Amino acid sequence: MAFSYTNKKGVTYWLHYKDVKLKSTGKIQRIYYFSKDPKGAIDLPEGFKVVESKRTGLPLLKKK
Repeated sequence: MAFSYTNKKGVTYWLHYKDVKLKSTGKIQRIYYFSKDPKGAIDLPEGFKVVESKRTGLPLLKKK
């Protein structure tokens, strides 16, 4: 089941990821981000937790 998070403003965000190639080293790195679109959403990766930005209310992933 895909992971969703509802922030303090009542907006629901869905977790996604994208693999990007770093220009400096050429290595592939996985980037996690939240979107309002549920299409393609993923589960919460192991070892991570969700925190909410106090200023903007946007959800962020943080390592435990």
